[in-house]
Amino acid sequence: MFDSLSDRLNKIFDELKRHGKLTEDDVDKAMREVKLALLEADVSYGVVRSFTDRVKERAIGAEVAKSLNPAQQVVKIVDEELIKTLGTAEPLNLKGEKPHVVMMVGLQGSGKTTAAAKLAKILRARGERVMLVAADIYRPAAIKQLQTIGAKVEVPVFTLPGAKPVQISKEAYSAAQKGGYSVVILDTAGRSQLDDVLMDEIKGIQAAVPTKEILLVVDSMIGQEALNIAKGFKAAVPVSGLVFTKIDGDARGGAAISIREVTGIPIKFLGTGEGLDALEVFDPVRVSNRILGMGDILGLIEKAQAAYSADESTQDAEKILSGRFTLDDFAKQLKQIKKLGPLGQVLGMMPGQFGAMAKQIDPHDAEDQLKVVEAIIGSMTKAERHDPTILNASRRRRIAAGCGKEVQDVNRLMKQFRDIQNVMKQLQKPGARGNINKLFG
Repeated sequence: MFDSLSDRLNKIFDELKRHGKLTEDDVDKAMREVKLALLEADVSYGVVRSFTDRVKERAIGAEVAKSLNPAQQVVKIVDEELIKTLGTAEPLNLKGEKPHVVMMVGLQGSGKTTAAAKLAKILRARGERVMLVAADIYRPAAIKQLQTIGAKVEVPVFTLPGAKPVQISKEAYSAAQKGGYSVVILDTAGRSQLDDVLMDEIKGIQAAVPTKEILLVVDSMIGQEALNIAKGFKAAVPVSGLVFTKIDGDARGGAAISIREVTGIPIKFLGTGEGLDALEVFDPVRVSNRILGMGDILGLIEKAQAAYSADESTQDAEKILSGRFTLDDFAKQLKQIKKLGPLGQVLGMMPGQFGAMAKQIDPHDAEDQLKVVEAIIGSMTKAERHDPTILNASRRRRIAAGCGKEVQDVNRLMKQFRDIQNVMKQLQKPGARGNINKLFG
C-alpha cells in the first residue's frame, strides 16, 4: 500500500545524500517534495502541513548542522516524526473481569467478519478461550460465513436463530460466562452508509453487554473517506481502536497515516492479506520503517516463527549455512517460504537492496517459478534429490518429460542450486559478514 510513497520519499532522500552539507534551501526543497509526496499519497492536508513544519524546524536546527551525516539525520527526523504522527501502539484492553467483549463494527464490505475470525485466531494462539458471535442477522450468508471461517480457526460460533442482535449478544455473553470463555468477539451488522438505525443497534448492544473494546473495521482502499467514517462512528459510539483491512492492495495509504492525528482513534491491527494469518498488530515504528524503505525485519522474523518449528529451523539453518543441503532440503525450504506469504511481499519486508529488489518482482511470476522448481524436484528420484551430481543428460531428459518442462528448465534449476550452495559456503569464510552488511546499507 505504501510502495508509491516509499519510492517518492527515497528519491528525495537520495538527492539529499548528494549534498555533503545541507543548507536551509536544501531542506526547503526537500520538504516541498515530501509535502507533495504525502499529499499524492492521500494524507490529510492538515496532517501534511503539521508534519512537514515539525520536520523542517528540526532539520534546520543544531541537531542536523552538527551531524557528520546530515542527510541521514534528516531521514532519522522524518522517521521519528512519522512515528509520532502514526501514534503509539495500544494493545487490546483485556484487563479485569472475564469474559472480555470485543465488538467489531463498520460498514458493509469492510472485511469485518473475516477480521473477527483473524482476531480470534490471534487471541486463541495467546492462550485465550475465544467465542465468536454471529450478531449480523441482515446480510445474506453472514452467519454461515462466520461459522465456516470460525471452524477454520477452531473457534466456536454462537448463533441464536430468530433473535435480534441485542438479544443474541446478551445470550452469547451469558453462555460465555457459563462456559469459561475469556474473550467474546461480536460480529455486528454493517450498512452501506452511516445511519441512525446502525448506530442505535450498536448502542443497544453496548448497553446490553459490558464491551471492553469497540473496533472499527475500515477498508483502506476507500482512501480519505476512511477519516469521515471514523469520525462518524466516533461521534456515536466510543470507538477504542481501528482495524485497517486490505493494506496489501494498491491504496495510497494516506488515511492510515492521517487517521490517528485527525480522529484520535489508535490503529490496533492491520489486515495484510486474505489468509486467516494475515492480521498483524499495528506497530508505528515498523510501519514507518516500511514507508521509509528500512524494511521490517521483526515482522519477517515473526512470520518465520509462525511457519517454522524451533528445532527444525535450527537444524535446517545449520545445513543450509554449511552448504551441505540437498534438493530435498531445498524443496522443503521453498514450501516454508510459501507459507510466509507472497514472495514479493516477503522480500519487501527486508531493508536495503533486498527491499529494492522486491519491487522489481512480479508476484505472479515468482509464484509460477516456485511451482516450476517444485515440479522439477518432484520428478526426481530420491537418489537424485540426495545427490544431484548423478544427473547426467538422460536423467535430465527423463525429469523434464516427467514434469512437462524443458531440459533447459532442469539445467537452470541445477545451476541456481549450485550457485546457492557456493554462496552459503562463501559466507563461512572470514570477512563474509562485512559483505552481507553492505547488502542492507
